Amino acid sequence: MLVNVSYNNTEITRKVDAEVGKPFTLKERWAMAGIGSPRLFITETSMEIRNLLILDNNRDQCNIEIRPKGIIVRFRSLLETFALIIPFYKLTVYKGDLAIYSIYRDHYFIKVQADTKAVQKFFRKLLDYKADNAPTSVEDL
Repeated sequence: MLVNVSYNNTEITRKVDAEVGKPFTLKERWAMAGIGSPRLFITETSMEIRNLLILDNNRDQCNIEIRPKGIIVRFRSLLETFALIIPFYKLTVYKGDLAIYSIYRDHYFIKVQADTKAVQKFFRKLLDYKADNAPTSVEDL
């Protein structure tokens, strides 16, 4: 779900909270040692996101917020903020080329550079959190 989150819209906020859960409390954020990513530089995206990013001449960058049931990938174009809402059951993360992570949801994707230890550490935290909070599969029983 790709939405414009620039303005306070209760309907969009309700949809986002239903999809990926309400934000963590301050105590939970502290216990997790943070829930946000460092600045991520975008190298490639799907067509819908690319059409938004080419509207301005700024360097394409985004950040990721971990939520209880998924993640939110936020990026800016012109003076608007857009969010790609990805629940964990639709999230797929690939470590492709050297220092490139690919984040997929259905037909949307964003590829980001992972050339620093902080970015790699964040993706490790994200994948560990996803694995720890996944529902029990039939094979585990």
